[in-house]
Parts: sequence; structure tokens; C-alpha cells
Amino acid sequence: MSEERALVVLIGAPGAGKTRTGKRLSRLLGVPLVDTDKLVVAEHGPIADIFDEHGEDHFRALEREAVARALSERAVVTLGGGAVLDARTQADLAHHRVVQLTVSPEAVASRIAGGKRPLVRGGVDAWTALVAARQPIYDSLSHLTIDTSRQPLEGVAAQIAEWLESQRPQSEEP
Repeated sequence: MSEERALVVLIGAPGAGKTRTGKRLSRLLGVPLVDTDKLVVAEHGPIADIFDEHGEDHFRALEREAVARALSERAVVTLGGGAVLDARTQADLAHHRVVQLTVSPEAVASRIAGGKRPLVRGGVDAWTALVAARQPIYDSLSHLTIDTSRQPLEGVAAQIAEWLESQRPQSEEP
């Protein structure tokens, strides 16, 4: 009797490429992608609007619900950058294979342009401060860390797939 759970969870800074890598990885593995930010948006509207109208605490509660559901699915799961701030999510992730994607400030500048990410509307300086505050949590939760700054995301997805294969117990079915 095995409990359904995420095959792998991608965490990391805003703009690190979690969603785009997750799409590629889910295709490689032949499983669905569950993006918790997209779940929140589908059910409650744009994240920036939730922040503006109800505040970060309200968003984090909605996000926590989405994370709890996503982690119970046999899928590649991508979490929003701040989802790891919740202590319950941190505890849940202890039972999953977690990959942290990182990105340099230079590489992230173009990725976060446009203001759709409420906590980094201040640009690279705001992003750098946000990541510095969260980095110890990301590091404590992750089993593998890959920098996406200068490599194609197809290659990142392939590295994760290879790592997952190396983590599979001999008795585990594909």
C-alpha cells in the first residue's frame, strides 16, 4: 500500500525557472506537472491582485492549500518561491525529493522584468534581498541544487531526471 505523492518538487527563487523546467521534466518523465501558483490563479485570480486586494498572508493561506493538494499527486510539482516559508510545507517536503533551482542576479534581471511578481517589483535589488532571506530554507530542504543561469532548461530537466533515476530503489517500479 503506497501513498501517492509527488515524484519530485522544484523549489527556489522567483525567476529561477521552476515552472519552465517543470514542464520539460514532466514531459521527460511522462507524468503531469502541478504548478501551485497556477492552481491558486485558476481558483482565485492573478497573484498580484490577491496581494493587492487581500495581502500576503491571505495569499500564503491559499498557497498552502494548493501545496498540500499538489504534494499528494504523482506528478512533478513546482512551488512558488515563497511557499517554503510555511512550516507545514517545510515538514511535508521532508518526505519528498526536492530540487532547488538557483539563478544569478544578472541572469534573473530579464526574467523578473514586467512586475508580475509582487515581492520583486523593486527589481534585482528587491529580488536579491528576498532570496538572501529565504536561502537558508531553500538549502535546508533541497537534496539537489542546480543553477539555471547559463544552461538550457532542457539540460536542467535532463539532469533532474538522471538524478531521480539514481535515487530510485532497485525494487521501485518505473
